[in-house]
Amino acid sequence: MEFVGFTLRNNLFVAPMAGVTDRPFRQLCKKMGAGLAVSEMVTSNSLLYGSAKTKRRANHDGEVAPISVQIAGSIPSMMAEAARHNVDRGAQIIDINMGCPAKKICNVMAGSALLKDETLVGQILSAVVSAVPDTPVTLKIRTGWDKTNRNALTILKIAEQSGIRALAMHGRTRACGYTGSAEYETIAAVKAEARIPIIANGDITSPEKARFVLDATGADAIMIGRAAQGRPWLFREIEHYLKTGTHLLPPRVNEIHAVLLAHLEDLYDFYGIETGVRVARKHISWYTRGLIGSAAFRHRMNQLPDIASQQQAVNDFFSGLAEHDEHLSYIPTDQNNDSEELAA
Repeated sequence: MEFVGFTLRNNLFVAPMAGVTDRPFRQLCKKMGAGLAVSEMVTSNSLLYGSAKTKRRANHDGEVAPISVQIAGSIPSMMAEAARHNVDRGAQIIDINMGCPAKKICNVMAGSALLKDETLVGQILSAVVSAVPDTPVTLKIRTGWDKTNRNALTILKIAEQSGIRALAMHGRTRACGYTGSAEYETIAAVKAEARIPIIANGDITSPEKARFVLDATGADAIMIGRAAQGRPWLFREIEHYLKTGTHLLPPRVNEIHAVLLAHLEDLYDFYGIETGVRVARKHISWYTRGLIGSAAFRHRMNQLPDIASQQQAVNDFFSGLAEHDEHLSYIPTDQNNDSEELAA
């Protein structure tokens, strides 16, 4: 797929998610079949550029191109400087966050709160595009502020006039958060008017749903967030289904065990021991979500204080699974309520 000047493996994108789409997760999803992975949002506040968290989020060492970095903020000049700062540090695509519904973001008039102020939206987009003229700039939004104020079509026109190269839409309003069903009809209406690529996001949890969303919206690509937490192989499953119309077999126990262990090693290396152990807990929880015996396992695992005991617990759990079934069988879970993290 050709996308804003880059040739991608496919049109399956990893959604930016705060606390999730760090470099290890992005790399893993690309390895498992994603064509593009957008970073978790990076602050536009230059006072925080030196913080450990911001430095980690701007770390792209060894990352497979293209490197897409999402920036968040509400002051045009600061957003412009953030774009330049990240391009200087390796970003090849700048993505602007106007989709995050989290209160801590919206309370400072950033994220999806910006959709209320269309004039400010235009000022931010123009400032960022002008700041990095040789770097494509993309935008992530929601369908509007609430169900009586859906202004995605207006934002599309502002984006196109500002020089935005692609628009990703989560099919819910800011007020909806992650409740209810995604509004694919709104995405379809925007796509029908668009002169730039449109990426559909929201509730894409299976190969069949991916096919349905592409057909229903006419979108150029789809963006997957929460469904990939603990299931990075979802991208290869969707890729295969879209190409062939047939399903891959579920992953084998030993493969998932190996993927998780490698992911944990990357997390320990990326974050350091103390933070790495803490971050690893939620990923282990997601990998084992819906598996037989996982609730009790997660409770015990969350009490473990170090790398060795964490790895041993994972080995013991998956060894037990392997004795019963070569392929993993998941118990369905409520994706809307099972995640504490927020997709931007």
